[in-house]
Amino acid sequence: MATGTEPQPRLDGGVHHASRAAIAARHLRTDRWWLAPAATAAGLLAFIVYSTWRAFADTDYYAAPYVSPFYSPCLAERCAPMRHGPNWDLFGSWWGLSPALLILIFPLGFRLTCYYYRKAYYRGFWASPPACAVAEPHKAYSGETRFPLILQNIHRYFFYAALVVAGILTYDTVLSFRDEHYRWGHMGLGSVVFLVNIVLIWAYTVSCHSCRHIIGGRLKHFSKHPVRYRLWGWASKLNGRHMQLAWASLISVAVADFYVYLVASGAFDDPRFF
Repeated sequence: MATGTEPQPRLDGGVHHASRAAIAARHLRTDRWWLAPAATAAGLLAFIVYSTWRAFADTDYYAAPYVSPFYSPCLAERCAPMRHGPNWDLFGSWWGLSPALLILIFPLGFRLTCYYYRKAYYRGFWASPPACAVAEPHKAYSGETRFPLILQNIHRYFFYAALVVAGILTYDTVLSFRDEHYRWGHMGLGSVVFLVNIVLIWAYTVSCHSCRHIIGGRLKHFSKHPVRYRLWGWASKLNGRHMQLAWASLISVAVADFYVYLVASGAFDDPRFF
């Protein structure tokens, strides 16, 4: 009869300890666990291919009053003339390269260092780990303490740059409520595309973990800071949808650019509502 005083086997020896069951399989998951990382990798790869093509195309990025979010603001003198738009000649001819390369580094850096996107491409491309309860194939793990992954720590500074970019794209959205003669009080399908895009971009930006921490992360007494506490609460609610907003804004910015490309190339006429 067991008295409850018998010596119990030690279970602190790790997964290969003699007291543990010998399991030859790398994991016991029987569902299609590989589907999520594969879909993530496919989606990110599709955006990378598209954005690379458009960034180096250096054409069809402006059709009054719309300017592609990939090319705004234009910082080179060789940009297409954009009357009353964000066309600032700060870098001269830019060695003949596409002016989009001056801009995309900031939203790209913000997304690359984003906490959600880290999870997405770590799992999708590096299998680190590929899914929950599935061991990664790598034998060593150094975290984000070495180059280049140590650069992930500058995410907050890319967040500040992303705020500037979002502000400029908001300005572009306001300008989209004009006609081709720059008269106000008009709206086309492109205006709607731009409006949806900027709403999603702002939602994704302010749902960022860094934004939430900046607003209320260091507060010790919320009662003494009611305004910041309310803003922190709103940011926290959006933060719960950060993954969905990341994908939605990624798709919307590509759609906005592609819409401008269709109109600028003459493949599509912008329908006007009024």
